[in-house]
Amino acid sequence: MSVSIELLRCPFSAQSMKAAPENLLRDLQERQQRGELRARGGEIAEPFEGGLLTADGAWFFPIRSGIPVMLAGEAVAMADAE
Repeated sequence: MSVSIELLRCPFSAQSMKAAPENLLRDLQERQQRGELRARGGEIAEPFEGGLLTADGAWFFPIRSGIPVMLAGEAVAMADAE
């Protein structure tokens, strides 16, 4: 990732971001492939190769083509993803 994580902030809460762990990424990617993972906007989440979590772990933001997508409509509420 070319952007320093320390510079990124959640658009909802302004919390700092952290890299999503590999086991969580695998789980979310499997759910996305099955069409079960929904973004905040309600549509099925698009494919991603990585992701960031808010410091409290409440929101997941995808990384696509090496770029963090920090748009509110692209975020996945982790409470909904469980």
